[in-house]
Amino acid sequence: MEDELFQQLMYVLNQLVSWIAAGAMVFGGVVPYIPQYRDIRRTQNAEGFSIYVCLVLLVANILRILFRFGRFFETPLLWQSIVMIITMLIMLNLCTNVRVVTELSTKRRSFIDFDWSSFWLWSRFVDYLQCVLLFTAVAAYVTYLLLDSFLFVETLGFLAVFTEAMLGVPQMYCNYQNKSTEGMSIKMVCMWTSGDTFKTGYFLVTQAPVQFWICGLLQVCVDFAILFQVYYYSRYPQKPVSHTAHTTSAKAL
Repeated sequence: MEDELFQQLMYVLNQLVSWIAAGAMVFGGVVPYIPQYRDIRRTQNAEGFSIYVCLVLLVANILRILFRFGRFFETPLLWQSIVMIITMLIMLNLCTNVRVVTELSTKRRSFIDFDWSSFWLWSRFVDYLQCVLLFTAVAAYVTYLLLDSFLFVETLGFLAVFTEAMLGVPQMYCNYQNKSTEGMSIKMVCMWTSGDTFKTGYFLVTQAPVQFWICGLLQVCVDFAILFQVYYYSRYPQKPVSHTAHTTSAKAL
């Protein structure tokens, strides 16, 4: 009787841990962007946040969803991709609205202009939406045609997770160009690091496809590189710290 009760208790605990882990996987990736979103809204300044982070995550998660049609993986990872796509669109909407208000140039840049020099620097959120929808349609059509190809499916999976592994690279380059991490939420990067570490462990425990955990390790390395930038630029400032943009933004509020 006691053994049976113990087994039932262990089963309930295992289910509870599985649900918590699944919930952390689905929503944990979104949490780092909450402080960054709040900072941008408060200061009305998106200069410190690279919108190419949104591009990387949108491409990665769209490809990951398509990869699932060729090779099954855990359902929480599917929901994670859907939630992340919605989150990145929200971040893009905010950054676009802020940039339109603060930038001096009145020239409108549009997706349908097909000007490579202004790619992903458009003036309206709808242009980003058009680009995402076009990419999704083309990628889905190619996947449909080549779904029976083992090589294509495995390559698609690798591209999905490798693109996500490069998530921090646009932010790292943005910091390098600015010679500063001012305007970037350090909380966001710390949450990236902890979340990516947890995610990589989850991939290993659930025996996810090998592409997932290899690229997860790479992603953790990039996160630590950005944290090193935070330390380096705070210890050895490369340019005077300017608060002009932030002061102006605060007055606008």
